[in-house]
Amino acid sequence: MPRAPEAGSDVHRERHRAVLETAARLICEQGYEAASVQDIADACGLTKAGLYYYIRSKEDLLLEIMSYGMDIFEERVLLPVLGIADPVERLRACMEKNIHLVTEQRSKEVTIILHEHETLTGAARQQINARKKRYVHFLEASFAEAMREGRIRAVEPRVAAFAFLGMVLWIYKWFRPDGKIPADRLAAEMLDLFFGGLVTAPATPTAAPVAPAAPGERLRRRGQARAAATAGRPARRPPPRRRAQATRQAALEALGAGRGGGGRPGGSA
Repeated sequence: MPRAPEAGSDVHRERHRAVLETAARLICEQGYEAASVQDIADACGLTKAGLYYYIRSKEDLLLEIMSYGMDIFEERVLLPVLGIADPVERLRACMEKNIHLVTEQRSKEVTIILHEHETLTGAARQQINARKKRYVHFLEASFAEAMREGRIRAVEPRVAAFAFLGMVLWIYKWFRPDGKIPADRLAAEMLDLFFGGLVTAPATPTAAPVAPAAPGERLRRRGQARAAATAGRPARRPPPRRRAQATRQAALEALGAGRGGGGRPGGSA
């Protein structure tokens, strides 16, 4: 890397950004403690003295890398979703964008924020933690809003926020860009896992109550139902004894009619 240009110039700012990105890559590979200032200078193509033209100390370099990572996060994840009115859609978009950010190989600055979060001390640590807390508060507020609107089941917003973060921010530990799960599929699976157990189903319309029928109307309906049930059935046959009596009576009536009178059988005319 050529000798440092004049401080404050566009070239200086561009080379300063290149130093941050190169140092971030090296720290991700070796760890903050293992990566020496000389290692970082060599990776940047600078002498140690040349590196100090861009940084004040190794811890200051780490702070700048983390601040740069937070800038990237806010630009690519937080700011694009702030204008989404629906709280659930806002949260879903936020998770998806965050997953894509932490799975991209070039987002080393974001990975350092996650991996070296306890390395900073004093005011530097407070500065980064304040920016992280703003993200947590954004998530809590969005979950609380979704709950008030009946879009998700009742949950503690802080628990939901940290469950959200726990799923997303641990990805860098196990995800491999060249693995069998592509980033798009990973995002879809995690969105389904998280929101599938959280979002409430839309309310089912309730049928209007039916007014009770008047007594006369009930009798009429009952009669119609009975008539419909018996329609088409053969007539009910009487018991055998009654059938025999009816047969004899019919025969007597027919015999009397044939004789022209109604006398008893065997009687004279």
